[in-house]
Amino acid sequence: MSNHKRISPLFNLEGKVAIVTGASKGIGEAIARGLAEFGAKVVVSSRSQESVDAVAAGFKEDGLEAIGIACHIGHKDQLENLVTKTIEAYGGVDILVNNAATNPIFGPINDASDEIFDKIMGVNVKSPWQLSNLVFPSMKSRGGGSIINISSVEGSKPGFGLGLYSVSKAAISMLTQNQAKEWGFNKIRVNAICPGLVKTKFSKALWTNDTLLNQVQTQIPSGRIAQPDEMAGLAVFLASDAASYCTGGIYTADGGYLIAG
Repeated sequence: MSNHKRISPLFNLEGKVAIVTGASKGIGEAIARGLAEFGAKVVVSSRSQESVDAVAAGFKEDGLEAIGIACHIGHKDQLENLVTKTIEAYGGVDILVNNAATNPIFGPINDASDEIFDKIMGVNVKSPWQLSNLVFPSMKSRGGGSIINISSVEGSKPGFGLGLYSVSKAAISMLTQNQAKEWGFNKIRVNAICPGLVKTKFSKALWTNDTLLNQVQTQIPSGRIAQPDEMAGLAVFLASDAASYCTGGIYTADGGYLIAG
């Protein structure tokens, strides 16, 4: 028997508790399911209690452990309630996936109102910062944890029409690095995933426009856009002990979009 450490058990998330925001559909739901399949107890969260209950029920039908807790991440009292209810149900928090985000506008940055700016920055940057701070004491007391912030390729390279969204995602990438630097001694790892174009309701305006979609797909080395579950493997890895030496990382899952020039 060799004395090498086996790799596969490192991906096991049994005994871990995960909160995933924006988890009623799309990337959030796919990540929540992935974490649950590897053994985590998952709190499915989004604005609608009905939606999160439906997703959690679907997970349970497949033998996975999940509950739904509604939370509008733009309201701090709801964030506090989310963390309190999670700890009441499962005893603590080990994994947080800050996935929920908004983009209420498509167009030039000089056309956006102050209200739109505040909404995008509030939901996409302030709320993940607040929620991370709220789970910090529990993670610290449990000997560490993993925070995964969902950023975007738009935070690394400006596109067209998504200016303020891009600015918010660049901020999330920097928040990730600061959290990783400050919380590393508490054994809390923080990493960001930057998806490219994924077929979700969030990006529907693009993939339902054949001309735009064709234009994008001819430019991406992979030649296609992603499905939501293609983001789940990276999240499972970053949540697990297999990623024990990964913190402060900004990981792309973009089909080669950023190298496409």
